[in-house]
Amino acid sequence: METLKILFWILLFIVLYTYIGYGILIWIMVKIKRLFFCKNNTTIILESLPSVTLLIPAYNEKDYVNQKMENTMSLNYPKDKLKIVWVTDGSSDGTNLMLGAYDNIQLFHHNERKGKINAINRVMPHINTPIVVFSDANTNLGVDSIRHIVNCFNNNRVGCVSGEKRIVAKASDTAAGAGEGLYWKYESRLKQWDAELYSAVGAAGELFAIRTKLYREVEPDTILDDFIISLRIAQQGYMIQYNPEAYAIETASANVKEELKRKIRISAGGIQSVVRLKSLLNVFKYGFLSFQYISHRVLRWTLTPLCLLLLIPVSFSLASMDGLSNFVFYNIIFWLQITMYVSALLGWFLENNTTRIKFLFVPYYFFIMNLAVILGFFRYIGHNQSVNWERAKRAT
Repeated sequence: METLKILFWILLFIVLYTYIGYGILIWIMVKIKRLFFCKNNTTIILESLPSVTLLIPAYNEKDYVNQKMENTMSLNYPKDKLKIVWVTDGSSDGTNLMLGAYDNIQLFHHNERKGKINAINRVMPHINTPIVVFSDANTNLGVDSIRHIVNCFNNNRVGCVSGEKRIVAKASDTAAGAGEGLYWKYESRLKQWDAELYSAVGAAGELFAIRTKLYREVEPDTILDDFIISLRIAQQGYMIQYNPEAYAIETASANVKEELKRKIRISAGGIQSVVRLKSLLNVFKYGFLSFQYISHRVLRWTLTPLCLLLLIPVSFSLASMDGLSNFVFYNIIFWLQITMYVSALLGWFLENNTTRIKFLFVPYYFFIMNLAVILGFFRYIGHNQSVNWERAKRAT
C-alpha cells in the first residue's frame, strides 16, 4: 500500500511538473531575475546590418516556390545584404526548374535524395556570410523577421536565434488545428521564458539562425536537424535566443492522422537527440542549460508519457481500496484521468463531424502527442525512421 502511494506521487509529480510545474517555476525564476537585471533592448541602425544568407532546403515544393519567393522579396532587409540560397536535393516535381527562373538566388541541386541534413551539410561550406537563416519552403516570414533575428546577435554570447512558429487559426479548424495552435502558443511562451532566464532549448526549423562559423557537420542520419544544430551550438558555450517578433507562419496539419505522422517522426528524432546529446544531462557541467533541457525536452520525450500510462492502473488500485464512488483524493485523480480520456475519445469522434466542440480537441491533441512519443520510441529502436523528410499535408 505505502509503496503504491509513493509510486503514485512520483508519477503524478513528473506529469504535473512536465506540463504545468516547469512553466510556473520558470515564470517565477524569470520574475526574480527581472528584479535584479534589466532587459537589454538594443536597436540597430541600417549601416550596422550584416550580410545574411537565407537558406531554404526544399524537396518537391513546387506549389510553394512562387509564394516563398514573393514573401522573401518582400522582407524588410537590404537586398544587397540578403543572399538567397535554395537546396533541392532529390526533387523530382520540377522545384529546381521553377527556381531556375529566378536570377537573384543561388541554387544547389543534386539528383540523389539523401535527406535534409545531408543537403544542409553539403551547402554550408559554401555559405560565406556571418549569419545564416534557415527557413522552410512552405512557411511565410514576417516582414521584419530577419531584422529582429539579426538584432539578437548584437550580444556576442548568442550563437543561435530561434524565431516563433505561428499556426494560422481558423474558425473551421479540425482537432489538429485547434490543438496544434494552442500547443504552439504555450510552447512559444515557455521558449520566451527559457531564453530570458538563460537560453532557449532548441530552435524551430521553420525559422532559426546561427553564426555561420559555429556550424559543425551533423551526422547524416539525424532526424531533428534544427534541434541538434542549435543545441550543439549551446554546448559550445553560446546561448540560444528566442525572438517572437521574428516569426514564420504556416497552416496546421490537415488532420490528426497527418499530425500524428509528424509527431511520431519528431518523437523518434527527440529520442535520438537525447542519446546524442547525453552530455547535456550533466548539470555540473552545463548548469542552467541542463536544467532547462531536462525539464523542457527530455522528460517529454522519455519518462512523462510512460508516467501517464502507469498512472491509470496505479490510481485505480488506490481508488479501489477506498471504493470508487467515494469522494477522496485518489478517486478524484482517477476519475479526472477517465474524464480526460473520454474527452479525447469524443474529440476523435467529432474530428470530422460538422459539430465541432473545440475544447474537446485539446485533450485529444494532448493524447495524440503522448501516443506519438511511445510510437516514436518503437520506431527509433527498430531503426524504422528514415532521415528523408515527408512533409505532413497542411490544411487549406
